[in-house]
Amino acid sequence: MTRPLFSDLDAVLSVARLGSFRAAALDLGMSTTALSNAIAKLEQRLGVRLFNRTTRSVALSDAGRAFVDRVGPAMTDIHDAMRVVQSLQDTPTGTLRINAFASAAREVMAPLLIPFLRRYPQVQIDLVTEGKLVDIVAGGFDLGLRPLDLVPSDMIAISLRLPRGNAVVAAPEFLQLHGSPTVPTDLYRFRCIRARLPNNALFRWRFEKDGVPVQIDVQGALTLDESSLVRIAVREGMGLGYVQEADVREDIAAGRLVRVLEDWTPSLAPLALYYPGRKNPPAAFSAFIAAARDFAGA
Repeated sequence: MTRPLFSDLDAVLSVARLGSFRAAALDLGMSTTALSNAIAKLEQRLGVRLFNRTTRSVALSDAGRAFVDRVGPAMTDIHDAMRVVQSLQDTPTGTLRINAFASAAREVMAPLLIPFLRRYPQVQIDLVTEGKLVDIVAGGFDLGLRPLDLVPSDMIAISLRLPRGNAVVAAPEFLQLHGSPTVPTDLYRFRCIRARLPNNALFRWRFEKDGVPVQIDVQGALTLDESSLVRIAVREGMGLGYVQEADVREDIAAGRLVRVLEDWTPSLAPLALYYPGRKNPPAAFSAFIAAARDFAGA
């Protein structure tokens, strides 16, 4: 089997699995045009149409379904054979694909990912951040990174034991001018930075004390959908912000921001790396798991 044909078969299987040329192109790290051309050439070579395409959808044709049903298991065997060989490598090489929340990725970038890449310069990490939970197996990822309480029960999880929590913060000048809230309901009289979730809903600030949860629908002139923008707006005195404590830890330590309502923001579930059980994993995967376990143990 030539390398181009091998790649073309993987392309067909990716489009069939994801139901989208655009999603498959992202999965394979190529342009949508290149993917479409590759599949068109394979269809020409086979003399059949594998996909029925419209401007809004893509679906396997009858011939395409029969093709995928036969080729899919064979390609799985080929990839398994490659992983067996790769697991015997003395030096870890190859690419690890990781899916994570952006906030989680920021927490592990400096202490885990960068030291690992420095130790194993022949390994590449493809880190994809999304604001929603995804099926890492269907998405073609090696690992996921999420809070431990969101890890699917059928996955192997490594708790990274990083302390996590939310924080309500403001610029010192803002608090000097407007005062500080002492209980969550005080927020109704303060200007706040509102946050929009990936599903387009507005986030209600969540608090808890003595086992009693409270949610506040804050008000303010600015609504943002990215936490780094919230941090900038808060530092500029635009209002109170509700963010991951890890994202503003240095600002708090330096006095650029002040934390309030700390007794109402309890600790969150720790971050965890997770992955499906797999036989004969590549050396790069095994090395990363070992590094993650060492990090968690430290």
